[in-house]
Amino acid sequence: MKHKFSLFAFILFSTVACAQEQEQLDGVTITSSLTEKRASETGRNISIVRGDQMAGLPVHSIDDLLRYLPGVETQARGPLGAQSDFVLRGGTFQQVLVILDGLRLNDPNTGHFNSYIPITPAEIDRVEVLKGASSAIYGADAVGGVIHIITKSFAARQQQPSSASFSGRVAGGEYGFSQVSAGGTYRSGKLQLGGGLLVNNTDGVPQRGIPGFVHNRSVSASAAYFFNPYWSLAYRGAFDSRDFAAQNFYTSFLSDTANEKVSSWWHQARLSYRRNKTRVSLDAGYKTLEDEYRFNPSSLPNQSKSKLFQSLLVYQYQLNTSGALTAGFNYQQKMINSNDRGKHSLYLAAPFVSLNQKIGEHFTLQPSLRTEFIEGLDAEWIPQLTASWRQGAWQWRASGGKTIRDADFTERFNNYAKPFVASGRIGNPDLKAEHSWSYEAGADWFFHKKLKLSATFFQRYHRQLIDYVTTAYADMPRKENLSPTGTYALARNIARVETSGFEADLQYVEKFGPGRQLSLTAGITWLDSRSSDGTSSLYVSSHARFLSNFSALYQWGHFSMSVNGLYKKRAVQQAPAIQAQLTRDYFVMNVQVSWAIWQNKLMAFAQADNLFDRSYSDLLGAPMPGRWVLGGLRFAFAK
Repeated sequence: MKHKFSLFAFILFSTVACAQEQEQLDGVTITSSLTEKRASETGRNISIVRGDQMAGLPVHSIDDLLRYLPGVETQARGPLGAQSDFVLRGGTFQQVLVILDGLRLNDPNTGHFNSYIPITPAEIDRVEVLKGASSAIYGADAVGGVIHIITKSFAARQQQPSSASFSGRVAGGEYGFSQVSAGGTYRSGKLQLGGGLLVNNTDGVPQRGIPGFVHNRSVSASAAYFFNPYWSLAYRGAFDSRDFAAQNFYTSFLSDTANEKVSSWWHQARLSYRRNKTRVSLDAGYKTLEDEYRFNPSSLPNQSKSKLFQSLLVYQYQLNTSGALTAGFNYQQKMINSNDRGKHSLYLAAPFVSLNQKIGEHFTLQPSLRTEFIEGLDAEWIPQLTASWRQGAWQWRASGGKTIRDADFTERFNNYAKPFVASGRIGNPDLKAEHSWSYEAGADWFFHKKLKLSATFFQRYHRQLIDYVTTAYADMPRKENLSPTGTYALARNIARVETSGFEADLQYVEKFGPGRQLSLTAGITWLDSRSSDGTSSLYVSSHARFLSNFSALYQWGHFSMSVNGLYKKRAVQQAPAIQAQLTRDYFVMNVQVSWAIWQNKLMAFAQADNLFDRSYSDLLGAPMPGRWVLGGLRFAFAK
């Protein structure tokens, strides 16, 4: 009965709202090729979500929004953006690249911090999710796919009319929950400004034997200025802080009562030139992140500070009406200073080129090539070829390419600088970069700008995949600070892992008349991963075998109702020491009801998360909250 209900909900309720049908089903994207194209012209499976859609859905943060997008598995350790890992097409959380306005956010220390996106909802223009191999364009980590957040200031065009907007919400509820979200944009002549804040707090989330808490805040500000029709400059500064109870986030020890504090600064600037057929942009970004993790009150905290400097030069030239050439160069400098992992630095340099060429009326071909130079490793050639055929309501597409991922500082040096480690995960400085080849084929069907159906079959063949494997003390390559009686998981290169899968997406938008609209979106994903290594791999056992995500929004005059949720089936895991387990499957659904109390500028809403009060965890030992009732006010003003 439970499975029938989840499939029934998957078919009937699924969505992300949108203002215009064409933008919902076939929006403009830059993610697959760095060249602006309609999604149907890219040859890739891309989901696009408008930033203003968050207000009408029962979500609290960006990672919460992504949780219900088709094909995205968000493995949350806690609510309100405490910590989440993103998974696409069965990859690990390090194999998804998160990008903000063209520059990577993936942290050099660990992929667990990749969901800390230093931007507020009011500044988001759109979110583009590209599924599948993308290393030829974006480099290392773009194995399972790319999550690209594009903001209003960096997407602004000079010819846009003057305007001002301000929106947000104030909410409170159970578990001591409080939220303030506010922000806006201002555009006049050559100048565009943006900014906002997001504060999420709760002090009553239950954990094992201790009260849980989450105190998160993000503040951001941005500006874009157009000197003339050809030259423009954009800048952003942002601060993000997360303070949360982290019990059993990383271990299954009974003595784990951890707390963690993570704060980061993000600075980004872009100088752009556009004229006739030529576009040149130079981006520079600098990120600092400080992490303090305390295992329990009697332990010394792990303190780490990571830094990431990067620059990206992109040159685009429109060859003719049907072809465009994109070339560029990316440089990264990664650094860490930690009392747990030591002090290290690493540089990366990568030139790349991509051609998007339409051949005839229906066929489009996109070959891409990148060379990645990672300090201490051999140069990597990364090719990819994408092809699509669009005729009438149908698009047929296929893509194949190579991807790579280098180990982060945690995988290389975890627990290396400590004087003694009784048990836990141990880094390995001798790790080699992961390699994989990915192939996919699929089709999209568009029906009267109201319905889009997509289906894709994909395979990925990994070599030297990095994963933690339980290893006896006698087999540990380094024993200086280890105990002969300890239990350890060593970071290793697994010989080979093969992942096969099938995904299907649905989007539907129907306007019944003035002020009345129904929007639906849904996704299902089947996955199978197998390792040639005889040892137990966390990689193979962690991702969902079957996943369905859905959302729904119905608007009727001053009333609206939204529903989202997911069904997940995965491998059973147990940790008897802390009486924790991952069940074979779970279904969770959230609902929000809103009504206008002053035109459509001020709305009151009531919301219930985990409506059916399901006990579940995405990751072993980190329980998610039960039914959670809250409410508040939303506001939106525009001029």
